Amino acid sequence: MNRFIKKYFPLFPVAAVLGAMIFSHGCANTTQAPTGGPKDTIPPVMNVAKIHPGQGAVGVPVRKCAVSFPFNEYVTVKERKNLYLSPPQEKAPRFKMKGKTLVVYFEDDLDSNRTYTLDITGAVADNNEGNFFPGYTLVFSTGERIDSMGVTGIVQSSTTLLPVKGATVLLYKDHSDSALFLRRPDAAAKTDDWGYFSIRNIQDTLYRVYAIRDENGNNKYDPESETVAFLDTLFRPTRVVVDTVYEFLKFDVKDTAACLARKTDLELNLFREKPSKQYIVNKVRVGDRTGYITFMAPNATIHRMRMKGFKKEQLITQFNVEKDSLEIWVNDPRPMPDTLFFQLMYEKTDSFGFFQPTNETVVLARDKKSKQAASKSSRRDLRHEDTIAVYTAKAEPEMVEQYGIPIEFKYPLVEDRFDSLVFRSVNPRQQESPFAYTVTKDSSNLRRYIVKPKEPFQQGYEYFLKVPHRKFKDINGFYNDSTEVKITLPNDEKLSTLHLTLSGVHSEYIVDLLNEKRNKVIRSFNTRSDGTLTFPYLKAGKYCIRITEDLNHNGIVDTGALLEHRQPEKVRFYKLNDNFLLDIPEKTEVEQEIDIEEMFL
Repeated sequence: MNRFIKKYFPLFPVAAVLGAMIFSHGCANTTQAPTGGPKDTIPPVMNVAKIHPGQGAVGVPVRKCAVSFPFNEYVTVKERKNLYLSPPQEKAPRFKMKGKTLVVYFEDDLDSNRTYTLDITGAVADNNEGNFFPGYTLVFSTGERIDSMGVTGIVQSSTTLLPVKGATVLLYKDHSDSALFLRRPDAAAKTDDWGYFSIRNIQDTLYRVYAIRDENGNNKYDPESETVAFLDTLFRPTRVVVDTVYEFLKFDVKDTAACLARKTDLELNLFREKPSKQYIVNKVRVGDRTGYITFMAPNATIHRMRMKGFKKEQLITQFNVEKDSLEIWVNDPRPMPDTLFFQLMYEKTDSFGFFQPTNETVVLARDKKSKQAASKSSRRDLRHEDTIAVYTAKAEPEMVEQYGIPIEFKYPLVEDRFDSLVFRSVNPRQQESPFAYTVTKDSSNLRRYIVKPKEPFQQGYEYFLKVPHRKFKDINGFYNDSTEVKITLPNDEKLSTLHLTLSGVHSEYIVDLLNEKRNKVIRSFNTRSDGTLTFPYLKAGKYCIRITEDLNHNGIVDTGALLEHRQPEKVRFYKLNDNFLLDIPEKTEVEQEIDIEEMFL
């Protein structure tokens, strides 16, 4: 046996190598690379028992405090802003990794005798696949006791009523109006994907409640760049925090049923305030005889204005609806100078924040392209549109019955002959008849006119509106070309009609039909009385009905004002069988009754 080993032992290593090579070739798949196994979809797991300081710890040191969160695998912080300490400090929490443990520490000292919550929901994910840890809120105190009250709620957009993710909800024991601008809150929390928030372990006292989109992360309200919401009254929490209470549990935001089942104490509607400081922010020369200036805030008050070198009656001006943009035209056909000087006295905010009558000269200079256009006449290369009164006349088949046919001129008119318009109809037998019409000037645009027939349009008919040649003259001294607009109502048999019968209308309301995502208005009505509104020519699909209480009768949805304690105008979405979406099938006349008074209770 010994002689056998001595004889063949030197061959063993060679045989082992050859065997491994033969085995590997026999087992390898030469047509497909290794897959690496199934994808990891399991989120990290935290060892709650080893968190330090532990859940509910008291007497935590105020200086050099650090919190350790141990996990079962290597993790990373993907969303640093979601490491959120309440009440927040001037500097956000910092973090570092020690193996599989996340260590969160604070650069500033904590306050003494105060309950804190550190929320890491939506912040931590595993290293490999990026699976997010569901979330956790640690409660600890630098004093001898833990505060026990809590509050829940939802933050939503004031215009769409859709939930706002990532908003910051702030509670203040200081009830002064300045607190939100000057100091950090006494408690705060972030909203999740559903706009939902829960602020736990707070004192049993009265609070002012706000929500903001904290763009710069300073936990204060910056009105120039952020949206805000506020509660009309002081709030005192009534919920006692218990870990088994449904509303304080952590849920996967993809679990729709679980998230929607959470009850709320408060509802906050975010809006963007109109700026309070008034001054001129922009000025543009958009044409040879026209320009505009924009103001920082709406409702600009102008006491006096003139254009240097021109008579007062040669100046034409128009504000937009919100009075924060002023269009300016010079009614003089002579060649214009390269620079126009617009002089005005208006109410401007001074360095102390007060309005003061202020004289200012706005310089409206031509840009390079405008100078080239102005010099074309000398080079004899004018385009046709440079020598006529330019206008547009276009009718949308789906909207023409409600909105008529708009005719909009590029420049204000100095001569008009609207009685020269030719409106005619052609029936299916090709018989032609004149069609009576009315013309009204758009109240918000002095260059825009609305032509409407006196009789209803009919299916199967063709309608023609002709604007004759040289009947309109603009401030440049140019006359119009002729054009003809053809109008036919939509004849797609698959289109449907929605009839809304409104009752309980005791004020003025704006009724909007929106698309499913609530980001586009399909059609809009203003109404002051009970009646039926008709929305024709709708494609099959899902729609929303938004109703706004227009208290000041200006036809727009007005925003709120924080310091005036004025909420934005009330917005409601019609809800049918617990669903905000109205399903319109093909080829259907849908009738729906809405009690406005009941919606706005």
